[in-house]
Amino acid sequence: MRRLYLQAFALLFLLFVAACSAEPVATPTPTRVRIAGSTSLAPALHELAAAFQTRNPNVLLEVAGGGTSVGLAELRAGRVDIAALSWWDETATGREGLRLAPVARDAVAVVVHPSNPISNVTTLQLRALFGGEILDWAAFGAGTGEPAIVSREDGSGTRAAFEARIMGGQRVTLNALVMPTTQAIIEYVGTHALSAGYVSLDAANDVVRVVPLEGLLPSTESIQSGAYYLTRVLYLAAQEPPAPEEQAFLDFAQGAVGQEIIGRHYAQVR
Repeated sequence: MRRLYLQAFALLFLLFVAACSAEPVATPTPTRVRIAGSTSLAPALHELAAAFQTRNPNVLLEVAGGGTSVGLAELRAGRVDIAALSWWDETATGREGLRLAPVARDAVAVVVHPSNPISNVTTLQLRALFGGEILDWAAFGAGTGEPAIVSREDGSGTRAAFEARIMGGQRVTLNALVMPTTQAIIEYVGTHALSAGYVSLDAANDVVRVVPLEGLLPSTESIQSGAYYLTRVLYLAAQEPPAPEEQAFLDFAQGAVGQEIIGRHYAQVR
């Protein structure tokens, strides 16, 4: 019996020594991925980042705004890893060195104060309105008073999309009140009866009223089909070649789980 005790003690001692001499398990160093750009994409991006980090706890995602142009400039300068773009002109140059991942389809919605009775607007009327050529809402049979035009700042992808599709590349009137974010336009238009602006459809709420364009309201169906004229594709962009964690996030945003999240805000791309 004593011999069995000694053997058991010796075995426990050897196991203890082996445990003490084992190499410590290294904790993986978290990888940081910085994302900046479109404020239109921000609500979905925060949800995508949270869901991605749950599945990839060693990747820390930092999401900031700044606008499409800022995000693209920061990406090219190497200060962020991924840029969120709410407008990309497919006919323009400058795609070299970038990997563009389409993640959503969105609409730019024309919004007015809920008390404004305007029932429809054509693209030509919209160009004249935002170009400062229409000086009274009476031209639309929508009461009287000078329209207060509200626009986004330079560098906004939403502004670039609006000017490219509606203004024919021209700028909106210099008398427009310029706002730094989509939410700022919503708040202003929602409290000023004579105002008109444009925002990402995802941001439009009961504070404002969306005006039909060419007789059609933006909806998931009209956006996916392209029937609604002010439709655009939203992108995530990374430098070529993307780091593994950057590509993993792009793939996640385009995959089944990511597109389910996207679908809560925009029309899906796949």
